[in-house]
Amino acid sequence: MSWNAITTWIGEHAEAVAALRIAGALALAYVSSRVLARVVARVERRVSEHTTPIRALQRTQTLAKVLSSAGIVAIWILAGFLVLQELGFDLAPLLAGVGIVGLAVGFGAQNLVRDVVTGFFILLEDQYGVGDVIEINQVASGRVEQLTLRVTGLRDVDGTLHYIANGNITHVANRSKDWARAVVDVGVAYDADPARVREVLRRVAEEAKADDELGPKLYAVPEVWGVESLGDYEVVWRVVAETKPARQWDVARVLRERIKVAFDAEGIEIPLPHTVRVGPEPQSR
Repeated sequence: MSWNAITTWIGEHAEAVAALRIAGALALAYVSSRVLARVVARVERRVSEHTTPIRALQRTQTLAKVLSSAGIVAIWILAGFLVLQELGFDLAPLLAGVGIVGLAVGFGAQNLVRDVVTGFFILLEDQYGVGDVIEINQVASGRVEQLTLRVTGLRDVDGTLHYIANGNITHVANRSKDWARAVVDVGVAYDADPARVREVLRRVAEEAKADDELGPKLYAVPEVWGVESLGDYEVVWRVVAETKPARQWDVARVLRERIKVAFDAEGIEIPLPHTVRVGPEPQSR
């Protein structure tokens, strides 16, 4: 069959050819979306097999869903434009109208878009995840109980659950990522022997690391850094311990308790503020 004959046949059966093109576009969009979904699912499954922490697993699943949904939407939008073109619609006014509507929606939903974009990068960069203890904007702090592309749910120490839009987050202090440090400051009287105080603190630190319950929370034996400050009525000593994530508060409480018991046993005074009276004693009536 010559090219002229093919051209003539196509011209005579234009409607059938257009129908075939529409069917082909829809079929291609369907196959492409299915392939994309399977590829993303396979990548997610392989990454999940090598991902142990729950937080990393959740981050992988969320990012996979976002990428899959965005890709499928883009494929079907393109297919829709091809179908409309085959049906004889002039796409120029339509695209102009879509642009105007998109601009209006963009102005109205710019905060939502900002929240979603910020949430995506929070997950992508692994700034924090569910279970982390964080402080947001130096205002709200607590444990992350919910993390989506739009909001972060933060439970503070008294049980209040704060919902914070991701787009409003400008500063995050993650207190439980990778490792943490318990800082314990304890005051002793000025007449206490520094060498004796250091020896007692070192003994408490070694016993803490050797303890079956407390030891696994510590990466190493707590360090006695020494005198941190000279106060009005006390000498402040500092002990620090590198702990597992989010364990620094538990470790600090136990260390304070053990230091108190050890000081009492050794007769080392933890002084209270002194009241100094200037002038004659008041006479009793």
